[in-house]
Amino acid sequence: MIPLLILYADLLGILGSWVGANIKGDVTLVLFMSQAFSSVEFIDFIPAVIKSFFFGAVIGLVGCYKGFNAGRGTESVGLAANSAVVLSSLLVIIVDKIAVQITDMLI
Repeated sequence: MIPLLILYADLLGILGSWVGANIKGDVTLVLFMSQAFSSVEFIDFIPAVIKSFFFGAVIGLVGCYKGFNAGRGTESVGLAANSAVVLSSLLVIIVDKIAVQITDMLI
């Protein structure tokens, strides 16, 4: 679901920038899209989509690991869920840092 969430967020970001452009002046959606995508190539979207698969894998693996190793009872499940959120957030930042370095070397 993370790749679909990334694409949805990208779409909302584009629409939000069109709304922001309309605050300063009257810009049609067709004109905005044609000018915005004139300088963007398909290859610009590839790293974000590929990274989203790794982010989803990290979140899923950490959640499963912490869930399987949680103790019995509701308190330990809450602690495991909290620990999973914190650890997966940290690992997503680290994976993103590594992916940006690799992408910069390739492109």
